[in-house]
Amino acid sequence: MASVTLENVKKVYPGGVEAVKGITLAIPDGSFTVLLGPSGCGKSTLLRMIAGLETVTDGVIRIGSRVVNNIEPSERDIAMVFQNYALYPHMTVWDNMAYGLKNRGTPKDEIVRRVTEAARLLELEPLLKRRPRELSGGQRQRVAMGRAIVREPQVFLFDEPLSNLDAKLRVQTRIEIRRLHNRLKATSIFVTHDQVEAMTLADLVVVMNQGRIEQVGAPLDVYRRPASRFVATFIGSPAMNMLRGRVVEPGRVELEGGSLAFDPAEFVIPSGSEVDVGVRPEDLVIASSDEAAGLSFTREFIEELGATRVVHGSSGSELLSFILASSAPLPSETTLRLTAPSSVVHLFDRSTGASLRRDGAGSA
Repeated sequence: MASVTLENVKKVYPGGVEAVKGITLAIPDGSFTVLLGPSGCGKSTLLRMIAGLETVTDGVIRIGSRVVNNIEPSERDIAMVFQNYALYPHMTVWDNMAYGLKNRGTPKDEIVRRVTEAARLLELEPLLKRRPRELSGGQRQRVAMGRAIVREPQVFLFDEPLSNLDAKLRVQTRIEIRRLHNRLKATSIFVTHDQVEAMTLADLVVVMNQGRIEQVGAPLDVYRRPASRFVATFIGSPAMNMLRGRVVEPGRVELEGGSLAFDPAEFVIPSGSEVDVGVRPEDLVIASSDEAAGLSFTREFIEELGATRVVHGSSGSELLSFILASSAPLPSETTLRLTAPSSVVHLFDRSTGASLRRDGAGSA
């Protein structure tokens, strides 16, 4: 296997459209790295440049120690799994998996070994004589993964491979991909706009926005210590509540619906500063009657999700939501008071959106 290194990589399309704006990133050997971001952020373009399917306008891409900017895709020792399965409809599962190896002149006994092993890993052995039209969507995606595995590449590239699957199959296939990675220990780069896929699959999450990297880190680090307002609201479901506030004294921020405490040791922020205050819905709790601090909350409606319920409403003129266990009592009053521990309150620069944490933890 091999590491992948990007040095100030840029992609500019005709007309001056900048899809990727100078990305520098080190992807460790054997890691499962997820490029995460909204549509149009440049993540698929970046993956295609690594694969050699897009030319690099500027910068350097290395696979292992080798610069691959001008090397053909077939010579980069990578394998790619697309959103579209791209299987040959007239071929059996076995032939689809073996086709690329045959074209490269791989000895027949080696083809048999590789296809047999991939079929075993992906539990495709009972399906080897079937054609794609006889398979479910999840089975077709496993065949596409098998076709990549038999190449035994240095790097696996996944371009939103679960997007065409229904919800149940997405979960099943996601688990299969992670199990497969644990067995093969291969360097894998996975593109998605789905933050659940990123959180559950990744060793390393790269959050992208408008052609740039917003944050790089382990999934829980990115979730707990977002480097920007964008990351804070993109990661998490429901999204982090974001409220306008003003720091009135060290450790306390005033909002339209009340006030919250924050940890003054964590943030560099003078009194009087206008900030955006972030609190995740799962961190808000109903305040006890003797708590003076907190936020006023007017309940509007409830989403029942089985194990939990999401309570939606407003604090002053700003939207707010919080999460309760389904077994927890919910007061009958529509007006409540909510609070949160100071350790989970986030502050962001109003103009730049950057986190105001003292150590800048989590920034790219």
